Amino acid sequence: MENTLELFGKNLVKVRRELGWSQEKLAITSGIGRSYMSGIERGWRNLGLLNICKLAETMGIKPSMLMDF
Repeated sequence: MENTLELFGKNLVKVRRELGWSQEKLAITSGIGRSYMSGIERGWRNLGLLNICKLAETMGIKPSMLMDF
């Protein structure tokens, strides 16, 4: 069974791709390191609320979209 971090990461990838963002573009634009971003998307990193909000703001979406998994 997938854990919460994996579910969040998969949803982030889904939303990012739907919006046409590459992982690199999101990392650079949001100020989050690319290797850290990769870890988030793989479910290896526990992302804090402020960074969830930062990613959502960068992509122009509500933070709740990233939590809808």
